[in-house]
Amino acid sequence: MYIAIEGPIGVGKTSLSRILSEHYRARLLEEVVEENPFLPAFYADPQRYGFQVQVFFLLSRFRQLEGAAQGELFSRSLVADYLFDKDFIFASMNLKDSEFALYADLYTHLKPRLTQPDLTIYLRADVNLLLERIEKRGREYEKSMKPSYLGDLLEHYDEYFSSYGGKLLILNAREFDFVEGLQDRLRVLERVDGALGVGV
Repeated sequence: MYIAIEGPIGVGKTSLSRILSEHYRARLLEEVVEENPFLPAFYADPQRYGFQVQVFFLLSRFRQLEGAAQGELFSRSLVADYLFDKDFIFASMNLKDSEFALYADLYTHLKPRLTQPDLTIYLRADVNLLLERIEKRGREYEKSMKPSYLGDLLEHYDEYFSSYGGKLLILNAREFDFVEGLQDRLRVLERVDGALGVGV
């Protein structure tokens, strides 16, 4: 079993992935964000550093997921706090013209080499909730993020998942406080069990 959790910045992907990995006794695969050396510069000047930040993320995520597939993916359940396709969502928003064409060519060659999730969970949220959670976790380079950028990002996520080809469960993050609310956590686990057909 392979579950991927996706959604915009600050929506709670890592928190939910930890809950699910414990619930299913699955291996946890967490995205390594802080290792991207271009990220602080990107938030200060997206047009100048967009290509560098996207290619770094693309290759980093590919290596991580490819390594998981070659290791324990088929012998043990896996929960990842990101979907490989997330990088394409960001790139389609942040890159233009020849830079996006070059990026898309690289992405197209890498994606078929990875295993697709048995279930993808899309955590949706509104801009205000994202701003609240971004402020709460206190990453310095995220503090300059504008509501307009987050709004644009949400539109790109919705557009991508409106035609997603795999098995998909959509959860509204505003409706579930799965970090501090036990009942909400149980409701989420019930929804995920149902989507996976566990116990059916």
